[in-house]
Amino acid sequence: MSDRTFFSLAALIAILMIALATVAPQGLGARSPGPFGRPLAQPAPDPTALAHAAAALAGLRARK
Repeated sequence: MSDRTFFSLAALIAILMIALATVAPQGLGARSPGPFGRPLAQPAPDPTALAHAAAALAGLRARK
């Protein structure tokens, strides 16, 4: 296989991998588009739980 063929194929594969990575991110951030999307590993926190935690923290600070 000639160098021209090998490096052309390597560049094409690299470009395809970068293009796939831009449309299929699977972190804890925003959901992926289209066929790549799936539920997040960490569910969104309950808003009432945050209010209860803030109230508990305020109570602990008031005791000191």
